[in-house]
Amino acid sequence: TCRQLNKFPIPPWRNWLLGHTGMGQSTEEGLQQVDALVARYRHGCLWWGLPWLPILRLFHPSTLRPLLSASAFVAPKDKIFYGFLKPWLGEGLLLSGGQRWARHRRLLTPAFHGDVLRNYLGIFNQSTRVLLVRDLRLAAGGGPVELEVLQPLSLLTLDTLQKCIFSHESHCQERPSEYIQAILELSSLVVRRQLRPLLHPWWLYSLSSDGQRFARACATVHAFTADVVQRRRHALASLGHQAWLDSHRGHSMDFIDLLLLTKDENGHTLSDEDIAAEADTFMFEGHDTTASGLAWLFYNLASHPEHQERCRQEVQELLAGRDTADIEWEDLSQLPFTTMCIKESLRLHPPVTAVSRCCTEDIPLRDGRVIPKGMAWPGCPQCYHPHSSAVPKVTIPIPPGVICLMSIYGTHHNPDLWPEPEVFNPLRFSPENSKGWSPSSFIPFSAGPRNCIGQSFAMAEMKVVVALTLSQFLLRTDTARPPPRRKPELILRAEDGIWLLLEPL
Repeated sequence: TCRQLNKFPIPPWRNWLLGHTGMGQSTEEGLQQVDALVARYRHGCLWWGLPWLPILRLFHPSTLRPLLSASAFVAPKDKIFYGFLKPWLGEGLLLSGGQRWARHRRLLTPAFHGDVLRNYLGIFNQSTRVLLVRDLRLAAGGGPVELEVLQPLSLLTLDTLQKCIFSHESHCQERPSEYIQAILELSSLVVRRQLRPLLHPWWLYSLSSDGQRFARACATVHAFTADVVQRRRHALASLGHQAWLDSHRGHSMDFIDLLLLTKDENGHTLSDEDIAAEADTFMFEGHDTTASGLAWLFYNLASHPEHQERCRQEVQELLAGRDTADIEWEDLSQLPFTTMCIKESLRLHPPVTAVSRCCTEDIPLRDGRVIPKGMAWPGCPQCYHPHSSAVPKVTIPIPPGVICLMSIYGTHHNPDLWPEPEVFNPLRFSPENSKGWSPSSFIPFSAGPRNCIGQSFAMAEMKVVVALTLSQFLLRTDTARPPPRRKPELILRAEDGIWLLLEPL
């Protein structure tokens, strides 16, 4: 196993004991370090978190493609990347693996079909107008308003998701919501715990003030979800299947409705616990990622007025002569340049900068190298170790599973794939310029069997929000503030927020 790992290049260590630990932090400098790694190791490199913890960091379709398409890869159970989310999200699509994941993926896929998403466009428009009309126009009073855009966009996406998943109107953009505040607190607490190694053990975390806050927030979220699912299940049982369907005639079904009705090939339905886990997962995965994508899109358009104006003209031509300014389902395909700008922003500032996978069987690469399924401690006599003379030569078994960190940010900034990768150039995604690409060179929603099931939902929502915003506001950067310093956490944030000036047209 270690001979196989030896075939991957290794950057210089921090020191003989810590390996690369402490390098590549979640800061602007950490992302710049990724740029340096990609410039030197175009396909990937081996990163030692500690002398016994190898992580393959991959930046190129040649190394990513076999992993993205391999059924042998499942979400790892390591506590750093995913385990902290388990008490909150349970066995939803993000954290499950094996046959359970495959069954749930099949059952959930129809809930994201275009015919279902079409019914959500009214919700996207409605939630966006709450932000633009009630909040921004009142605050602007006819003049520009300075705004940190990520926070209100997070509330917008949470508002949208609550309506699409639960048919619940929380008015969370206008007044506090206990459920929404609990979700925001859970996301924040997970990040805080990642940065505090002493709180990684569950028994110790549960005794801390953060752990108790986490438990209370989990209880709030789970109680809300369970209540909705149980009430719907009771209504379905009381009315009967056909009468329940008749009661929904003329009304679009939400996510909970669709999951209650779905059945597998054996006629088995999802349990209440299964539905709750998937709803909680969709709320978590769908709000911060979309909000981050929108916030960086606004920043990139504000930084490039010529691209912003071209998008605005495209939207204004689309809406010209209409009685309503809502974006409709058929309009989404009539915004080609706006779509190019969204994709280029997702390339330059991917909301999720990396995803990890745990290898459960050997994965061969085209160049003859193999990503192994298991390993022994690198101090053993047969193992490669750059400082093997400095450590005891004994074999210490390690549970199988080499962690592969598939760097979305690194791939999107790889100069072999994207010339001048730091330049915001939407024309990269024009039909003529995107011919012959490898699909694995642009992976903001990951790719392969475990790609983001909600990517069409997210893209549709982003198009509606940016189109309506540009039709009413001019976006400008605040020259009095320095450029935002990127901060990759659960999503890509900025250290002091993403501040823009929005001026009503």
